[in-house]
Amino acid sequence: MLKKVNVVVFDFDGTISASDSNWEFFKYCFKHSFRPWFYIPSVIAGFVGRIVNPDGIWWRETIRCFITPKMVQNFSNKVVELHKKNRFGWVKEQVEKEKSAGNKVVLISASPDYLIPKLVKDIKFDAVICSKMDEKKPYKYKFLCWGKNKIIALDNWAKENKYIPNVVCAYSDSKNDMPIMKIAREKVWINSRTGMRKK
Repeated sequence: MLKKVNVVVFDFDGTISASDSNWEFFKYCFKHSFRPWFYIPSVIAGFVGRIVNPDGIWWRETIRCFITPKMVQNFSNKVVELHKKNRFGWVKEQVEKEKSAGNKVVLISASPDYLIPKLVKDIKFDAVICSKMDEKKPYKYKFLCWGKNKIIALDNWAKENKYIPNVVCAYSDSKNDMPIMKIAREKVWINSRTGMRKK
């Protein structure tokens, strides 16, 4: 039998952490490996594709086409260590507060599965949902957890746990999250630079 539960949803990049974890990994790769530099034409083509089709997957994969399993293995932990310093101070306490109120607290992020779970390992989310990448080709998406797909991801998690989710609150910094923000009773917009709630 399905159980109705109140859910609070958090975005990651720009919402509970300053800067973008994808971008930080991208920059780290360029600083610590020669390989990305040989892919500059593809990276540029990907950024052009982003302008033409912001919702697309092709440009996302093209920008990241230089990423290998070895780079993920060698660099991800170091990027996580550095990026954790960008987290906004209020997050951990707020998650605990929401859980104390009896809500299920779920993080849903478009960033990859080789970064996000490690970045929030110390925070007691009931679920951490993010983009699923191909382990053999970590620049390729198995599931892009972005836009409307965040609702699909939340519904899949709920079905697996036999829940009927009632989104009582959602935290985000980006209009890309409008689909999930629209189904939330309360919408909390965060300033990605300061970590403060927008008025």
